[in-house]
Amino acid sequence: MYNNSKLAKSIRLAMMFGAAATASISTSVFSAEDGAEEVERISVTGSRIKRTDLEGSIPVTVIDRAAIDFSGQTSVSDLLRNTSFNSAGSFRPQSGSSAQGTSSVNLRGLGSERSLILVDGRRLPKSPSTGNSQDLNSIPMAAVERIEILSDGASAVYGSDAIAGVINIITRKNFTGAELRIGASEVSLPNDGGDREEGSAVFGASTDKASVIGGVSWNSRDIIFENAYDWVEPGASSFGANWTRPAGYLGEGDSGGLSSILSASECDGLQDFFMAGDDFCAYNFNATNANEASTSNTSGFVKAEYEINDDWKIFSHTLISKTTSFGRYAPTLNDAGVGAFMSADSPNNPTNPDSPFYEASTSGQGAQEVGFRHRFAALGNRDSEVDNWSTDFLVGVEGTIGDAFVDFGVRKNKTKTYEIGRGYLMGSNARVAIDSGAYMINDPFGTRFTTDAEKSDYANLLSGLNVTTSRIGTFDQEEVFGSIAFDVMEMDGGTLQAVVGAEYRKEDYSDTYDSLSEAGQVGGSAGNSAGGGRDLKSAYFEALFPVMEGLEFTVAGRYDNYSDYGSDFSPKVSVKYDVTDELVLRASYGEGFRAPTLDILTAKPAPDNPSVSDDPSCLNLGLAEGCDVQVSAITLANAEMGSESSEQISLGLAYQPTDWLNFSADYYQIEITNMIRFFGADTILTREQTGDPIPTGLGVTRLANGGVDLITQGYANEGKWEISGLDLNLNTTFDFGNAGTLRQTLQFSHQFDSKIDGGRNTIKDTGEPQQRATLSNSYSWENLDLTWNMNMIGSQYEDVTQIDDGSVQRTGNIATWITHDLQATYSLSTGTKISIGMQNAFEKEPQLSSFDGRNYNFDLYDAYGRITYVRLSQTF
Repeated sequence: MYNNSKLAKSIRLAMMFGAAATASISTSVFSAEDGAEEVERISVTGSRIKRTDLEGSIPVTVIDRAAIDFSGQTSVSDLLRNTSFNSAGSFRPQSGSSAQGTSSVNLRGLGSERSLILVDGRRLPKSPSTGNSQDLNSIPMAAVERIEILSDGASAVYGSDAIAGVINIITRKNFTGAELRIGASEVSLPNDGGDREEGSAVFGASTDKASVIGGVSWNSRDIIFENAYDWVEPGASSFGANWTRPAGYLGEGDSGGLSSILSASECDGLQDFFMAGDDFCAYNFNATNANEASTSNTSGFVKAEYEINDDWKIFSHTLISKTTSFGRYAPTLNDAGVGAFMSADSPNNPTNPDSPFYEASTSGQGAQEVGFRHRFAALGNRDSEVDNWSTDFLVGVEGTIGDAFVDFGVRKNKTKTYEIGRGYLMGSNARVAIDSGAYMINDPFGTRFTTDAEKSDYANLLSGLNVTTSRIGTFDQEEVFGSIAFDVMEMDGGTLQAVVGAEYRKEDYSDTYDSLSEAGQVGGSAGNSAGGGRDLKSAYFEALFPVMEGLEFTVAGRYDNYSDYGSDFSPKVSVKYDVTDELVLRASYGEGFRAPTLDILTAKPAPDNPSVSDDPSCLNLGLAEGCDVQVSAITLANAEMGSESSEQISLGLAYQPTDWLNFSADYYQIEITNMIRFFGADTILTREQTGDPIPTGLGVTRLANGGVDLITQGYANEGKWEISGLDLNLNTTFDFGNAGTLRQTLQFSHQFDSKIDGGRNTIKDTGEPQQRATLSNSYSWENLDLTWNMNMIGSQYEDVTQIDDGSVQRTGNIATWITHDLQATYSLSTGTKISIGMQNAFEKEPQLSSFDGRNYNFDLYDAYGRITYVRLSQTF
């Protein structure tokens, strides 16, 4: 029998595990002995068993409201991006991306689609912009009480996607009064853009039987253009003013290739065009491009509870959120199939003797259709505006029937995305204008026209080339859930507890592009429509076996049946042993899965223009071997996809030798098989070169001269991914009496291995740092709080060479990145708090190393420089 002294000890130990209660949601179901007080059982993330003993057999890290405030972050996504568990970084709003307005988290570097996000224990729906991941931008920071990170697989509890771990965002409750907050910040590194604003109002009231809390919040961050950074150089795109010269056109030794249509002076005379090399008219896409899109969030939330009687209560949760984003990309290019060639008699065709750009053939080849690569700069930049709406409503009932605790409820949420793109190219109209000479590549802006009538006619021509695209996406989710928890029997170590439950979930997804984009008629755009729905029926159990004093086992299992692809069963067993009151050992083994998402199963064919390194294609365009060149590709759906499965082992200990020091260490090993894997252009080309198998339906078709004609890419089940690592957590508390209190927390993550298909260890490759760490130092004295946070991203290497003996040589070290965040907060007796602070106080620049077409790894680093902020809050 546990008493309150035992509970107090448990709570103290829980701090060293990083575990914390989500809420006290039931009265004790212990049979109280004479003289023993009943205590409440608490629910902890990663388990459905409500217990008084908070230290668990699985590691949970908590970011409480104080730590959130001390971080200086204004969004949930930015807060989680800086955690050590987000080892390889994660996606944030980017111009030109189909997921421009979204932000995600990528636990263990296994991908956002394997990192499950919960809100108050229920899964956040997928974003319609991606179809396979969840959008953190939809969660207002003002609504968050704390964030619990379960760094262990949990499919046995939560189902699909919980392979790398679970993030449970606990919203605020039990708040009485009102709180107003406003803040602003500015960045130092870009010479323009990136500034932020935030504000919120939260209120709460309660009686003996009812409580309600609600609020509104908003935050925004300005767009940052690429040319706002001093290190950015002109970007040389082959889509400038170039044509694909036929092989042999200038003689037998001529291999053809990319050649400028314009003379050097003509090329340099056009705005943002320039001559790159001897015969290549490039376009500087960095002149107007914005890699970082603007974002803003406006949200409102309400939570309410009402006690029907001593045994039952009803509760509800409502959240409405709108996020907006604006992105700008360089002017459109002619990548649509119908606009990629010019006719033999076009005035723009250099093989046409009547063309001002004529280059006479020396091998007898006459006028012929040729390919060309052009940037239609006169149409203006490609601008994308994205609005994401999210509504979430839940109502439930919980109480006791006899000695059993029962809860059930219904939930409905809907996310909807509206995206408008301006400045895109109508491919068929572009071909007509190019072939007729109405549009001349040496004068795209129409400076040759002098009269008002001519200028008006040319403006109308450009309007006919300009396409406004649209995209509307929805993801609707409806749930019914219920469970019953009960005590089974008394064992030597306490009461055997069990939970059984069931869920029904219906998902409907659609991602609808405009008809011209669907038909592949729009230049400078990619992607295509998808849509479908499915039902999911689940049943689960969990049991806690306290076999003896200090030793307990937990067994859990979950069965999920999907209407579209099949079923999965996920078991898990974990053990915890209290060696002493100060030392705890724990271990777990679990199996998990990731279901194929509806976007993968239902997407229509989508054109793409990936950049690849393919020597035959480089030579075909007259470029040097090893160049990066854009090629044509198409992405196809795979309706035969199955789920991927995982196995995970974790071993850990937690130790608190004194009241001021505690630490924990947890080793993990994850193996994913039958991977849901995207086979993109680079992977397919590599497999073609090595002779490794390419999944059915995917591959490369080549032109007669060896260059890439089309790459067919898509998803398939194949392969195995193995990772392992170690998490360390160290906490100290120094109480100096009247001189204040100093608290320190170190979270350190170290990865040992990451291997795909038994290959080499890729840890330390670009984008895969071996270590990430955060160190928080918080000093409180009377009304003053001082915080110093450090963030570290371990070293990586730019170049990796495989040696003949099987070893790996890495060169081009990308140095360890350390930033320092400082904050001072003063609290007045009037309920007023004033905070001033700096993130990245010493203006550390990002590690400049080319990654995914950018100057630096956009997922791991930011380029804000020093972020100086001030925040004012008032409570009543």
